[in-house]
Amino acid sequence: MFEELEEYKSNGHFFFGENDELGKVCNAPKNGIGIYIVYALKNGRIELIYIGSSGKIYQNGTKKVRKGGMYDRLVNGKQFDKPRKTSWKEKLKTEKIEALDIYWYETFDKNHADIPATIEGIIMQRHFEIFGTLPKWNKEF
Repeated sequence: MFEELEEYKSNGHFFFGENDELGKVCNAPKNGIGIYIVYALKNGRIELIYIGSSGKIYQNGTKKVRKGGMYDRLVNGKQFDKPRKTSWKEKLKTEKIEALDIYWYETFDKNHADIPATIEGIIMQRHFEIFGTLPKWNKEF
């Protein structure tokens, strides 16, 4: 759906279901920065429900990695007023989602120097152009 992301060779994805522990299934890098896209699998359909990013760039051009990198942002970052390892499990139940399919892309590494928030904005804009709204779990941008 987003051709812009095909250039990032350091990428991956994992599934998260109601009976999983997010910290065990998450395979995002612990020292990398970039973006992540969350899809909900529900009633045989796939819906993009969240776009996020992790990491910043210092003025001197080096990357600022959150302690634990993208992994920690996904597992312990707050969403819906709780750490994702808790809130996502609750959302699966309340929204009757079968599983989440989370894709991550390292946008700033030895091969790329793309600021995560910039790439997040580009992908968010593309989603907005196609659907006229932000993804369901993105409250603002």
